Amino acid sequence: MAVVVVESPAKAKTINKYLGNDYTVLASFGHVRDLPPKDGSVDPEHDFEMKWEVASDSKKHIRAIAEALASDDELILATDPDREGEAISWHLQEALASKLKKKKVSRVTFNAITKSAITEAMKAPREVDQALVEAYLARRALDYLVGFNLSPVLWRKLPGAKSAGRVQSVCLRLIVEREMEIEAFRAREYWTVSAVLETPRGQSFTARLTVLGGKKLDKFDLGTATDAELAVQAVTSRDLTVKSVEAKPASRNPYPPFMTSTLQQEASRKFGMGAKACMSAAQRLYEAGHITYMRTDGIDMAPEAVMAARDEIKRRFGDNYVPSSPRMYKNKAKNAQEAHECIRPTDMSTSPDKLKLADDQWKLYDLIWKRTLASQMAAAMMERTTVDVGSADGQVELRATGQVLTFDGFLKIYDQGRDDDEGEDGARLPQIMQGEPAKKGEITPEQHFTQPPPRYTEATLVKRMEELGIGRPSTYASILTTIVDRGYVRKDKNRLIPEDTGRLVTAFLTNYFRRYVEYDFTADMETELDDISAGDRHYKEVLARFWRDFSAAIGETADLRIGEVLTKIDEVLAPHLYPPRADGGDPRACPLCNEGRLHLKTARSGGAFIGCGNYPECRYTRPLSAPGDDETAALDGKVLGQDEGQDITLRIGRFGPYVQKGEASEEVPKPPRASLPKGWSLESIDLERAMMLLSLPRQIGAHPEDGEPVEAAIGRFGPYVKHNKTYANLPDVEEVFTIGMNRAVEVLAQKLARGPGRGAAAQPLKDLGEHPDGGPVQVMPGRYGPYVKWGKVNATLPKDVEPADVTMEIALPLLEAKASKGGKKATAKKPAAKKAPAKKPAAKKAPAKKAAAEKTTAAKKTTAKKTTASKTTAAKKAPAKKAAPKKAAEPTPGDDVIEG
Repeated sequence: MAVVVVESPAKAKTINKYLGNDYTVLASFGHVRDLPPKDGSVDPEHDFEMKWEVASDSKKHIRAIAEALASDDELILATDPDREGEAISWHLQEALASKLKKKKVSRVTFNAITKSAITEAMKAPREVDQALVEAYLARRALDYLVGFNLSPVLWRKLPGAKSAGRVQSVCLRLIVEREMEIEAFRAREYWTVSAVLETPRGQSFTARLTVLGGKKLDKFDLGTATDAELAVQAVTSRDLTVKSVEAKPASRNPYPPFMTSTLQQEASRKFGMGAKACMSAAQRLYEAGHITYMRTDGIDMAPEAVMAARDEIKRRFGDNYVPSSPRMYKNKAKNAQEAHECIRPTDMSTSPDKLKLADDQWKLYDLIWKRTLASQMAAAMMERTTVDVGSADGQVELRATGQVLTFDGFLKIYDQGRDDDEGEDGARLPQIMQGEPAKKGEITPEQHFTQPPPRYTEATLVKRMEELGIGRPSTYASILTTIVDRGYVRKDKNRLIPEDTGRLVTAFLTNYFRRYVEYDFTADMETELDDISAGDRHYKEVLARFWRDFSAAIGETADLRIGEVLTKIDEVLAPHLYPPRADGGDPRACPLCNEGRLHLKTARSGGAFIGCGNYPECRYTRPLSAPGDDETAALDGKVLGQDEGQDITLRIGRFGPYVQKGEASEEVPKPPRASLPKGWSLESIDLERAMMLLSLPRQIGAHPEDGEPVEAAIGRFGPYVKHNKTYANLPDVEEVFTIGMNRAVEVLAQKLARGPGRGAAAQPLKDLGEHPDGGPVQVMPGRYGPYVKWGKVNATLPKDVEPADVTMEIALPLLEAKASKGGKKATAKKPAAKKAPAKKPAAKKAPAKKAAAEKTTAAKKTTAKKTTASKTTAAKKAPAKKAAPKKAAEPTPGDDVIEG
């Protein structure tokens, strides 16, 4: 028997099914060795010696493989067919060296986990490809040398920075520079004029003005509303005739099958799926044998797969959808080096409806299956029509365009998503004849403004990186994940927006390590790494050349001072930090004191901010983010007055506006602060209102029953009153400052009547009597307002209906409407007596727990086994409780409790 090792248990399970009992298939669970995350793991002084370490959780996997080899004579390394897979096989061979002295070791690769692919792979064993391993070693050493030498420079010279990476920093630069383009963009106004025209047959169509005064209009020729109005008058005052009608046949060819980058882009466009989530779903599909290997920049397809796709197209759609010859695709990506197929289904006849998959996997498989078939389908045919309509004197001309799809071709199954404003196909036009009059309808001027370049999405960023030759199929997802996890970039509605820290890091690197964040340099380095994998370069020569220049650049920053770095970054980021003011004044002028100038500064916490140079006389500060066009930034740091000799200031913080008394110091690290309640505008805050907030919690007095204090305050869930451990909501923030003891006692009593804690039964506001079908009807208090309750049906009262005014005649239609909307029969609620039997078996768990406890002496393991036993028992008995989920969701009266 032979021992076969793959990366994951899922892959091992699928392969074992095909290989049978003659093989033992085990998983390595990814890499078994890595460079220790400490200085010295790569030693440039000793020929770039690399010190590897077996991860603690990998030791048991290596032990399991070694034990299997004790009775087997052959080790087959069947990891993924790429550089990373080759590296995993090499690490396994190195880690098991002492166990392999008399064993046969071979390497096999397959592009799909199917019986035929695996059988063929087993017939062609080879040795581990040393060139691919060296390419991996070079890449790993480079990333280590950059990370462990550049990151400490960032920590020391740039407060708040975390770390830097060789490719991640270049990716971050792309995002930051795009954001700076957007901020520097100044919109330009322009107008268009369109007219609704009618044919003699009464059919209407829309045309846009293209010629005015006998001159073809450029985009900005109609620059103002006045220009547009003059154009409207010119069209209105003239009769129009159809000058020409031109119809041309056109075709659209299908898109090539997926490779890694295009799959990530399309999953992002169509499903909003991030690169990491996309690759995770694709990995599971690959391991289950549904698709070919998913890390590839190849778009060619195996001949047998092409023929299978053509057969399936013919079977499903007919001969018309199969082109006369198979389609061949050539990769246009820069530095494409992977020798893999495209990403495609392993079986073309397996449509998505035949598979039971998790939602994300099903969506991805559906996408891959459709794109693969579409790539071998006939082109879509259409007719594009252009109609020119003008005046007899040639002073005015309008154009209408449209198209008609005459044969859908590949569009029958698939059309690619679009990025931003890629344009749409024109609309269909009615029958229009040359020389016939065009009756004028509504003539409309429309105002437009030029738009800034769009922010990157994961899809467009991967596309741009691919164009520049930065990164590789296996790295896109990890690069994007890293810059988000480090807090350099955030995702907002699938758009990538640089954080202030990301801007600072980019500004620092482009000024002091510019060469290493240049796009061409990074792309050229990727090419050299590809040359290593092809055997055209020696990896240590590449490392030596890189390290010589990089270490010199690191040394040049040794004497840099933080102040010098901040000054330089302040200059570089000035357009972002200090945008032009509406009044034309100095963007750096302090909006608070009007005397000092704004500068980039650092805080004790390690972060950076903008502060007035006139400190300590002026204490104005704001975040790094550009202040925008409103006056919010000017209010940040505004002094409202003084109390006990300390300034009361209005601040704009990370979590919203707040007021503060005094300044932070060593004696008072956290000065008194209070957030502004919802609904309070910044402009409405004066010294009096600020002091009201800072005085909270407000003592109302002693409770008449037990003498304990009653207080009012504003908490996480809004305004409330508190007595001992009882919290009761108040409907209005203003009531916190005015509520008296009588009102407070009443609110607290109502809360107690509803019962303690969340989920306690509430007392009805009004009993309406018996429902015609049985069961009481009541008006109940709820977190989102009063509602009518009958059994399992809860109907919210309209806002204009008071609980005291509700009658049975009002309640019945509300309950009926709610019951029919919910799609369930309106019945009175019955006691949940059926749940009782499900609790009885719980007593049987004790012996199982006891037995589990006796098997170990370690307390933590005992607890873990008890929990497992408990969960297992509960899972087996779960069917007894199946009736529970049928209970209708209803407002939980206790949900309005304020947790102090």
